[in-house]
Amino acid sequence: MLDFFVGNRNYSSWSMRIGVLLRAFDISYKETLLPFGTDGIGEGSRFKEQSLAISPTGTVPILRDSGCLTASDEALVLYDTLSIVEYVAKRFPDQSIWPRDQALRAMARNLCAEMHSGFGALRSHCPMNIGADLHREGAIIWRDQPNVRHDVVRLDTAWENARTLSRGPFLCGKDFGAVDAYFVPVVMRLKYYSLPVSDACHVYMDQICNVPAVQEWIASAIKEAEFLDFEEPFRLAP
Repeated sequence: MLDFFVGNRNYSSWSMRIGVLLRAFDISYKETLLPFGTDGIGEGSRFKEQSLAISPTGTVPILRDSGCLTASDEALVLYDTLSIVEYVAKRFPDQSIWPRDQALRAMARNLCAEMHSGFGALRSHCPMNIGADLHREGAIIWRDQPNVRHDVVRLDTAWENARTLSRGPFLCGKDFGAVDAYFVPVVMRLKYYSLPVSDACHVYMDQICNVPAVQEWIASAIKEAEFLDFEEPFRLAP
């Protein structure tokens, strides 16, 4: 049995990556929300206490597999998204989570690694907030933050190159895969902040937003959204 622990769906971009991936490949799991509270997500918060009881980092997402025991006879717990993706791909080898083609698989892993450690300006200045109208804030960020503009240009280039080499419509071929799941929260940022992108980038964004697993996550995020001021640097409480 896979247990999957997530944060608030409208805010938690890292949770979205794995949640969308599991849903897209119809992998059975039990999902548990560890909600961000009004006391924040730092030390001493209820969220931190709950998450630390499951993993040593106190962050989400967390994947626990009770069918795989460690040397101490405890369920395997993973808390890094790349590690989770690799584990799920090994656990379900019949699923094309990574491309079958060697070159495309290497390219997909490379792009995931770049996303995992890069695009800091975009992630910092445009925190994910599904369902919020942030186009005014996006215009100001675009005007004042050259590093955000640099990140978006790099994304645009990387996506177009990958889709051209793999003949798309997804980043590494005709099917949705791990690398696309990794960039779904980025698509949410570009979408809700209305950041300027190329026509080709818009085509890919539309492709992602039409994936049923992505649509399900967005719908849940909007339905269950709880306004938390520490996650809302640009908005007042409704």
